[in-house]
Amino acid sequence: MNFAKHLAEDRRRIILHTLAESPGYCCNGYLLQQMLAGNAHNVAIDTLTVELSTLQEWGLVTVAEVGTVPMATLTQRGLDVATDRAVVPGVARRQPGA
Repeated sequence: MNFAKHLAEDRRRIILHTLAESPGYCCNGYLLQQMLAGNAHNVAIDTLTVELSTLQEWGLVTVAEVGTVPMATLTQRGLDVATDRAVVPGVARRQPGA
């Protein structure tokens, strides 16, 4: 696996995990961007938007625009992936003890 693919899979894992821990299973793009930065993924909002679009295509989140800010909400399938009850290629799995 190349390094860029590994980073993208880890970003998607962090996004899903963050949404799973958020009130109402939803979070705006700016907070998700901060959570990614706190996990060594300092990305532009455009990169986050691409990741959210990918997760939405896979049925793991829904995304709505609130003004110019993306608002992501976890789906049941996304929750299953975030809690390791399901596996989706393209989303990294949590490591034991993490």
